Parts: sequence; structure tokens; C-alpha cells
Amino acid sequence: MRYLILKHYQGGPGHPGMDYTPMDQWQPDEVDAHMQYMSDFAHRLQETGEFVDSQALSGEGAFVRFDGEGRPPVTDGPFAETKDLIAGWMIIDVESWDRALELAGELSAAPGAGGEPIAEWLEVRPFLTAAPGKFVDAD
Repeated sequence: MRYLILKHYQGGPGHPGMDYTPMDQWQPDEVDAHMQYMSDFAHRLQETGEFVDSQALSGEGAFVRFDGEGRPPVTDGPFAETKDLIAGWMIIDVESWDRALELAGELSAAPGAGGEPIAEWLEVRPFLTAAPGKFVDAD
């Protein structure tokens, strides 16, 4: 079963925000250590066949929506921006929910400023395997 592990640095249940130093304030060797941890983690999952894909996201972007004919509105606020919430993601293909949680726990330990684990909250969501509310034709 495939799962999305979403990295968003915005806290988790009962924790409104992360208490961490933003990556743009880390020392170059701290960024390198973090990126190496992420790379090693993905490589290990490639070896076990559990890795599907991962991407880090740029801080640039905008919200866009359809608003009738003409140019769609594009905005940078005043609401929270996806670029401020989502730092990246990983897709894994594992045998169980428990394995997905185990791997997310390991990923949460990636080092940050001072070499300490970030201990970030990660969102783990299963891929939808069938369309919700899909009707079966009785004929």
C-alpha cells in the first residue's frame, strides 16, 4: 500500500507550531547533514523496495483558483500559504500502516540546527485505492 509522508513544519496535534530554527538560518554543514540524512533514508528504502518518490519544495509559489471566465486570481495571502506549510514529501510503498508510521518516525529524526533531530510532525496519509462513493452498475 502506498502512503504519502508530508513534511510541513507547522506542528501537529496539540502543538500549534514547531520550535525549530528555519533551515535558511542553519549553518552550511547542518544543511548538508540534513540533506545527507534524507538521501541515506531514501537510498535505504530503495534497497528494500519501499521507496517510490520524494521531493523537496521551493519556498516560491502562489495560490490559484478558478473564479469564472478571465484570469484566475493568484495571491500570496492573507491566509497561510502552501509554500509556508509544505516543505516536501515522500511516497512509500509498504506492507502496513504500522510500517508507514515506523518510517515516518525515522524521517522525523532528521538532524537540524546544532545536529539535533528536528522531531517534526509528519502527516502520513494512505493513497486512495478506489473512487469514494463509486456506484456499481447493477446491470
